Amino acid sequence: MNEGRIIEYIEQGNIICALCLQDKGNRLHLLTLQNREVNLSAKRALLVSTSYVNVEKSRVELLRTLKEREESRKGLLQRIDVEELWELVREEEEAFDPKYLAQLCFGEEITDDHVSALVRALFYDKLRFKMKDGRFSPHSEEKVEQIIREREEEAVREQKLKQGSQWIKGILQGKGEPDHPCREEIISLLVDLALHKEDAPGYVFGKDLLARSGIHDMDEIRGFLVKIGVWEEDENLDLLRLKIPTAFTEREFLEAEKLSGVGMDEIGREDLRSLHTITVDGPDTMDFDDALSLERDGDQILLGVHIADVAAVISEDNILSKEASQRASSLYLPRQQIPMIPPGLSHDKLSLIRDLDRPAISLLCRLDREGTILEYRFVPSIVRVKEQLTYGQVNEIYARDELLEEMVRLSQLFREQRIKQGALNLSLPEVSVRVGPDSSVSIELVSQETPSRMMVAEFMILYNWLVARFCKEKGVPILYRAQEEPTERLPKDGVDYIVYVFQQRRKLRPLLIDTEPKPHAGLGLDVYTNASSPIRRYLDIVIQRQLKNLLLTAAPLYNKEKLEEMRVRVEPLLRELARIKRNRTRYWIYKYLMGHVGERYEAFVLDVLKSKYRIILKDFLIVVEMKRERGQDLSSGQRIYAVIKRADPWKDELVVEYGGG
Repeated sequence: MNEGRIIEYIEQGNIICALCLQDKGNRLHLLTLQNREVNLSAKRALLVSTSYVNVEKSRVELLRTLKEREESRKGLLQRIDVEELWELVREEEEAFDPKYLAQLCFGEEITDDHVSALVRALFYDKLRFKMKDGRFSPHSEEKVEQIIREREEEAVREQKLKQGSQWIKGILQGKGEPDHPCREEIISLLVDLALHKEDAPGYVFGKDLLARSGIHDMDEIRGFLVKIGVWEEDENLDLLRLKIPTAFTEREFLEAEKLSGVGMDEIGREDLRSLHTITVDGPDTMDFDDALSLERDGDQILLGVHIADVAAVISEDNILSKEASQRASSLYLPRQQIPMIPPGLSHDKLSLIRDLDRPAISLLCRLDREGTILEYRFVPSIVRVKEQLTYGQVNEIYARDELLEEMVRLSQLFREQRIKQGALNLSLPEVSVRVGPDSSVSIELVSQETPSRMMVAEFMILYNWLVARFCKEKGVPILYRAQEEPTERLPKDGVDYIVYVFQQRRKLRPLLIDTEPKPHAGLGLDVYTNASSPIRRYLDIVIQRQLKNLLLTAAPLYNKEKLEEMRVRVEPLLRELARIKRNRTRYWIYKYLMGHVGERYEAFVLDVLKSKYRIILKDFLIVVEMKRERGQDLSSGQRIYAVIKRADPWKDELVVEYGGG
């Protein structure tokens, strides 16, 4: 029976001394020093005294006795040197009874108070002994050193948490210290949390820091970083998350400057400067990597497609080539352009600029009036652009310009031929997002089916197709672009063209980059590659080098294994860049719609699901989910209106509701 015994137990990390008033078997009714009566499971008793107290005494006397025992134990605790005790027994690999250890400490007759003092000393120390089942085992020297390090680290951590949370709270309250000692470390942590959340290396510490700072939502970090000027209001987190370089090093700029001053080697180049060569691009284009020419020769046509010879300026082992391989492609985003090659070089020396001699890899293609290819050849060349036109200018004048009119006619024949061969024309307008200096957003749908855009697109497709065909015939390995047949070809009738394109795109097989020549079903071609944008796409430079080496030496520069190595390294990055571009366009669309909450927009129902619809917002060509109301029965392809209820670009959220048919 434990009635009348002094019971000690652990409560919230402390050892509590109490007197057992009544033993109920598996429950003990105790009196504490605070004159409180508590019930305790018998299993929780840490120490039970061997002596008894008469519980029939008055409450005052019981409390006095309990207090005396407590003070005696605290006094004895002061006499214990835990480190000295550990030194005595640390070589022993066994668990010791606390009474034995108390005897080693005190060297005198041992009482309950001595044992209690010993247990308290080792329990609170938690450094040199481990307690299990009421016995104590000494830690090894290595374990003690480890615990000391952990305690030191925990102390540092606690100090950082205290200082960091005070600094954050001060900033939020408008009275923080801008140059606080922990500023840089805390900012680095918050940036990691905002970018990677649960995957951030310091997530556990960061979550604790935020909680102490009064921040309970990870999305609030972005606002804090904007507040202190670390990020802009519209910071592109994808670029930071993937560590996409947005600038060039000083060494790379110096190399670009050096290459800009190197003259052109004309040896082995065919002089095509007499051709009336033109470029056709958007009004904001700065990199001119393709040009066109056309001449009549009786009933035949000589079409020239001229691609800037980037490989002639940037050798494979040049640091700019290595940097381009790391970037994979230029990235054109609203309000931000990230070039693959330093602009001082790409906008000038590499570009086909009016009235300047430039090296190119030219396709010279002889055709009949029906667009049938009679013969073609690729040549390293020298070209001089005579006119630099925009798409808009060509659209305005082509019907009155004999040269442009013939180019447009030819491109139409090329497209018709590809469609006969199974090509899918799934062109939609380009969503052009413009952001003003004040972050105002304007959005325009730019048709890709104008005569000028179709003309340029078809001639670039022709160039790329014939490069692939030429290399295949010569047995020279390159990186082909391929696409298998779609899982299904949908009929165009009975549905709006936009809905048809969205639905048909779902049936497409993924685009592939492969060293083996395979058909490109989407374009209706037997083989295909990309070689027409070497200023903007790294793999286009690779194909250009391979083609050029074949023309000059009749031998390939790269073998199939090297090309496969490049593909494996570059292809994932190209997918990430495409995703960044989609995300950023959607961000600015949502930013625009933030200012148009409550307005109605034309839409099409794409999918009918049990509790929602997927709809296409016609003015933005994005798919968004819309809640399906009770009794509502819309059908796929149906034209409706959607009302904007909420748009949050940072959370990537757009909420719409049905606004009528």
